[in-house]
Amino acid sequence: MSESVIAIAPAGTSERASDNLAVQVKRKGHLTTHLFVLACYLVAGVAVTWPRATYLAGRLPATGDQGSYVWGFWWMAHQVTHLGNPWFTDHLGAPVGIQLGFDTLMPLLGAAMTPVTVTFGPSAAYNLLAAVLPGLACYAAYRPARLWLACEAGAIAAGAFYGLATMLALQDWFHLNIAAGAVWLAATLEATIWLQRRPSGRQAVVLGLVLGTCVLVNPESAVMAALVAVPALSAWLARDQSLANVRLVVLAAAVMAVVASPQIAAMVGQARTGGAAVSPRVIARWDASFGTPLTTLFAPSPRLADFGLGAAASLYRYTPVKEAAPTFGVILTLLALLGLIVGWRRRSVRLLALGWGAATALALGPVLLIGNRRFAPLAVVWHGVRVSAVMPYTWFVQIPGLDGFREADRLTLLGLLPAALLAGNGVKWLSRRSRPLLTVALALAVLEAGYSGDPAVATSPTAMRTLDGPIAADRSGSIVVDVPFGLRGGVAPWGKPIDPLALVMATADGHPRAVSYTSWVPRSSVAAIRQHPFYERLVAAERGVHSTGRQVRAAHQDALRMRLGWAIVWQRSGFILGYLHKVGFTWAYRAGNALVFRLMR
Repeated sequence: MSESVIAIAPAGTSERASDNLAVQVKRKGHLTTHLFVLACYLVAGVAVTWPRATYLAGRLPATGDQGSYVWGFWWMAHQVTHLGNPWFTDHLGAPVGIQLGFDTLMPLLGAAMTPVTVTFGPSAAYNLLAAVLPGLACYAAYRPARLWLACEAGAIAAGAFYGLATMLALQDWFHLNIAAGAVWLAATLEATIWLQRRPSGRQAVVLGLVLGTCVLVNPESAVMAALVAVPALSAWLARDQSLANVRLVVLAAAVMAVVASPQIAAMVGQARTGGAAVSPRVIARWDASFGTPLTTLFAPSPRLADFGLGAAASLYRYTPVKEAAPTFGVILTLLALLGLIVGWRRRSVRLLALGWGAATALALGPVLLIGNRRFAPLAVVWHGVRVSAVMPYTWFVQIPGLDGFREADRLTLLGLLPAALLAGNGVKWLSRRSRPLLTVALALAVLEAGYSGDPAVATSPTAMRTLDGPIAADRSGSIVVDVPFGLRGGVAPWGKPIDPLALVMATADGHPRAVSYTSWVPRSSVAAIRQHPFYERLVAAERGVHSTGRQVRAAHQDALRMRLGWAIVWQRSGFILGYLHKVGFTWAYRAGNALVFRLMR
């Protein structure tokens, strides 16, 4: 019992009461420390992703993904408040509808943000989450780092290296579900550590809850979380060989299955109806398109260009724009290697290095890329695509259920977690031996932290009342057709790329949309949409193909049966305007560059 505790205990306090008071004081200090660290991380996250937080004033990056996320928040709030099934919607691809089992819907976060969505709107909920996620990812990584390193400075650095990394900050800008999943990735590591240190039913339930809720945030991240938990738990079971520990792992798996069951059921249901069926050749081309060049993985962060260090930043090269920034950066890499060298004798250090290496190898994709050159050692042809039999990713995506992972570059986030922990170990070593060198290293690390957006990506407003006002005032629930028209998304899209504002507007007026933007475009939805003469001839008109009088009459009757009400032409075309006029749409008004038409009955 410390003298300080005895000193503040009231006179006559028993020894047991004093012990309880000591525990309370310790817990209060512990909580205060965590809240302070979290607050600092949140501020740092806003700073290194600036000007992302300013979008709370009413802006969005003008991409289809952002419109899809905003619509997802609106849809989840709508279904929560109406007690409806969120994994199917008749408000996209109307009147056919779209299955959302494989979409980036983030049902857990959408439900949690419902009060914000209902009060301030879905764009505000989306932007608020984007503003806080880097800081939350930092804190989520800080917690397991604190357990492993037993050094506050090293743990704080490890959290910052993880949550403020350029690769994670870019995902926060453009792929919110991936950034959110990174938080659960770190939480999985912490829960796994606690289960091994204090084996109990409670810790098993916590691990199951973390993994189950990860599925409800982003199934792709849940795959990576499993790649964290399964090897660690397997090694633990092999080492201890205890039947009681096996029961705990089974309990964790059961809890995960129960918690994740709604999402799993939605995915299974969509797959059974062909909603997830995609040509293997298409998937193979996707897999071969997003491998990370070996020379990119450890290149300087492109963030350096924002500080006038364009020459160094130019060493980083990766072709898919706005998809990922798969580099660990120079300083993180050097500190991680230092942490590996000084801690090599520790088994856990070697395991982290193995995890870092394995994730990095997977992130290379099915072919080896060095600079702009492609190599396929021991080449094999997989669904018409030439890949390498020695690359781990070639076999990873052939595991049942993982063939749709698609983007190998995102697996760098799996490697980022052990790399950040190793870097924290490097910081721990430097803090005890060379404070000046540590100061220089951390100052340089700041230059490689975060991401400030892509200048080539414009911004769009979160509301266009002049354009959307008359449609919102129409309470008929009629379908709105946006032109360009298409069922778009990540896999097997059909039709033209849609305007980014189309789905954002849909959250304000509440009308079903003929277009859609989802991660997977169900074949069944495309087939059903193509059965409608109106849509079939609309797509033909967008290709510059005339319709016969008979086809126009059939399209007109179909439009009336579907209860189409409005058409918004975002990109003007003589063929489109002529087709809409023939089918029965008349000019309503113009707002900016958009032309609005209404179907006459």
